[in-house]
Amino acid sequence: MAYKRILLKLSGEMLAEDRGFGIGPAALARFADEVKALREDLGVEVAVVIGGGNIFRGLAGASKGMDRAHADYMGMLATVINALALQDALERRGVKTRCMSAIPMDKVAEPYVRRRAERHMEKGRVVIFGAGIGNPYFSTDTAAALRAAEIHADVILKATKVDGVYDKDPALHEDAVRFDHICFSDALQRGLKVMDATALSMCKENDIPIIVFDFHTQGNVVRVVKGEKLGTLVDNNEGSL
Repeated sequence: MAYKRILLKLSGEMLAEDRGFGIGPAALARFADEVKALREDLGVEVAVVIGGGNIFRGLAGASKGMDRAHADYMGMLATVINALALQDALERRGVKTRCMSAIPMDKVAEPYVRRRAERHMEKGRVVIFGAGIGNPYFSTDTAAALRAAEIHADVILKATKVDGVYDKDPALHEDAVRFDHICFSDALQRGLKVMDATALSMCKENDIPIIVFDFHTQGNVVRVVKGEKLGTLVDNNEGSL
């Protein structure tokens, strides 16, 4: 395997399927099948950070007049709902998991403790991180970057609806160009939508590569972990292709 320990970043919106909200059973099943293949078939140590945009987005609430901190806490709770749904789907497939929350809620999830999370992964359990980092004004992208640094992940795999990072939105511009590789400095300077600037800066400082790839094609995440060149690699190596 190209990577022994990964952090998989999943967006909540992809769980909604075409409905735009809620949890679609087909999407949830596919998420679980892909994660199971990583853990059970390849033996990779897997941690997951999942967003909550299919239920509630803090920024959306704040834009409509809600207090930003209050809205962000609601968004964090939405990520826990998604984390519990993924945990259930994985365990019904025989995959051992632990759901860890940055906001204490011991009835449904373990409190996040870095060394305990690492121990779970060493024992072959998939660890799902919920509630972001437990503080408002930070995205789940930043949570993914922070958790990846804390657990010493080899790479962040950011699963998206597109097949990599483009110089502009490919949905709006037919002449958009996809990068096979770009360095953190260039991505930050160009304002590319890889992750938010806080998350990108954290990955840059901690030398954690990010691979942005299309998650809709079944088996892509396994191909990436095996070392196939899919999507866009973002790292500290200068220059872009």
